[in-house]
Amino acid sequence: MSLDLIYGIGVGLALGMTGGGGVLAVPALMLGLGYTFPQAKPVALIAVGSAAFIGCLDGLRTGIVRYKAALLMAALGALCAPIGLRIAEALSITTLMVIFCAVLLFISARMFTQAVFPPSEASQQQGNSRGNRCLVNSCSGKFQWTRRCFVSLATIGGLSGLFSGMLGLGGGFIIVPGVRQVSNLNMHSTVATALAVIAFISGGTVAAFFLLGGVVELAAWRFIGAAMAGMLLGRTLAPRVSGSFLQIGFSLLVCIVALVLLAKTLSPYFH
Repeated sequence: MSLDLIYGIGVGLALGMTGGGGVLAVPALMLGLGYTFPQAKPVALIAVGSAAFIGCLDGLRTGIVRYKAALLMAALGALCAPIGLRIAEALSITTLMVIFCAVLLFISARMFTQAVFPPSEASQQQGNSRGNRCLVNSCSGKFQWTRRCFVSLATIGGLSGLFSGMLGLGGGFIIVPGVRQVSNLNMHSTVATALAVIAFISGGTVAAFFLLGGVVELAAWRFIGAAMAGMLLGRTLAPRVSGSFLQIGFSLLVCIVALVLLAKTLSPYFH
């Protein structure tokens, strides 16, 4: 099996199980397959968006996607993605890579902390009483919408779109920990909802890329197809693994990838 298929399956598997695995697409293409950052961005977006669409369909089939929240976040993400594209054009590749690695390390630390040190039941109840969270109705499994909930989810969607356009990411690395922070939605439903948002945001960003004259090499489609296959496997395995275990494993993997990528980016400046 060729490396592009192996890496593609790995990215799709991580995305299907955690919702944030799309952050591994760019590092896999750069570190594993020798792509430059500008070459990796569109391939990663297409791979992550296509795989996320399959995961979204699976989530809708099982009824765990919070589609109203997904549409809200996707709408704000689609509006902010072109801004991210413009910012990327104004920055150097080294600057973008340092920002990318810094974001990875921050998200890794955030997800690890949430998994290892979850808030106590008392603190959760205190936060809920203050209206700081998007609460889920225990009977319907749907969000109880408030103004604070609307603003929180809209902000998460906007940030995910901004970074999607700027760094070639699907946005799940922001959506999953963000939704987990502001709501009591369980991990598996959060991942399914994030995949729906990623599919919409990635689709809009990819469309903008092609409209601006972007081209993807034929060989890259093998990586994209493998990512879609990995997604199917990931969505099959995800319900069998605890949410905390997924968060811890994923956060550690992202941390390692970020450090390796940062070292490669900065190494020319230490010679």
